[in-house]
Amino acid sequence: MGSEMVMVDDISFPSQITTSKPLSLLGHGITDIEIHFLQIKFTAIGVYIDPEIVSHLQKWKGKSGTELAEDDDFFDSVISAPVDKYLRIVVIKEIKGSQYGVQLESSVRDRLAADDKYEEEEEEALEKVVEFFQTKYFKKDSVLTFSFPAASNIAEIGFSSDEKEEPKTMKVENGNVVDMIKKWYLGGTSAYSPSTISSLANTLSLELSK
Repeated sequence: MGSEMVMVDDISFPSQITTSKPLSLLGHGITDIEIHFLQIKFTAIGVYIDPEIVSHLQKWKGKSGTELAEDDDFFDSVISAPVDKYLRIVVIKEIKGSQYGVQLESSVRDRLAADDKYEEEEEEALEKVVEFFQTKYFKKDSVLTFSFPAASNIAEIGFSSDEKEEPKTMKVENGNVVDMIKKWYLGGTSAYSPSTISSLANTLSLELSK
């Protein structure tokens, strides 16, 4: 089972990975922007979640993928469900790590400020994340991972510029910052990649109908 691959924009993602337990690829998509009518793709994203999550989402049984994709309460429940989650992000178009870090920082900071949760501790935690990316270069096929274990409110970020090298990692231990990183990628209508949200909503709708 674990050896099957799913293609996301010419990039292969395993259908299952194992952290503390096996997680399934429940959603995937890309990040892109349009410049002068040209679609420029930056990253391919795979969202791995413990299949147990379905038992925490029963109240949405019977809803279509389209309905779920537009329901931010549903995605709040996906984010807060006490199961392991893992994001695997593969670079399509190279950028500097510092550019990615600034993007992440401004999105997370804006979300924290909107919820009135942006204090000194959050600022420090975000600065460390930005620092971690500062020296990295995201060449094509580099892999970025975010691991969100169920048992604690921390995130582990990993980066490797190719499959052969050991990933460099860092931990984010500020719960508010961790929550907003999850929301940046998994936060329903305000998430960074609409295609990923749509894919996740469709898969979970199918899983819930079983």
